[in-house]
Amino acid sequence: MDANKIKDKITPQVLETIFPIERSNDFFEAFYGDSADSHFDIRLGLEKVEESRIILAFHLIQRPGKCLACNMTYGLPQVLDRHPIININGLVSDLASQVGLDPSQVQWKLGNTHEKSSELHTVPLIITFN
Repeated sequence: MDANKIKDKITPQVLETIFPIERSNDFFEAFYGDSADSHFDIRLGLEKVEESRIILAFHLIQRPGKCLACNMTYGLPQVLDRHPIININGLVSDLASQVGLDPSQVQWKLGNTHEKSSELHTVPLIITFN
């Protein structure tokens, strides 16, 4: 499938549909007992689309008055990888269906946390397909 066609289909609305803010809140509620105790919100963003890869990123966005410390986000890929509320398998399957790919033919992996700024860290989600 053409990378530009895939990129055109991955709109902010599609990303919000497959990873709504409620999922971030539910994740932190499971962790802390109250999502208000989190230091950041998690949003899904598109980084780029290549010939056989879609690179998304979980954007870890600092909440007002909170600190987005590296020690809180650097271990997050391992947690996101297996957490049932985040459900990366389901998220990737939903995205594949949205862009016209066969969900059974896509693979994914998480990268390491990147500190973009003191207010934004990202965790790459790399999706490969044939």
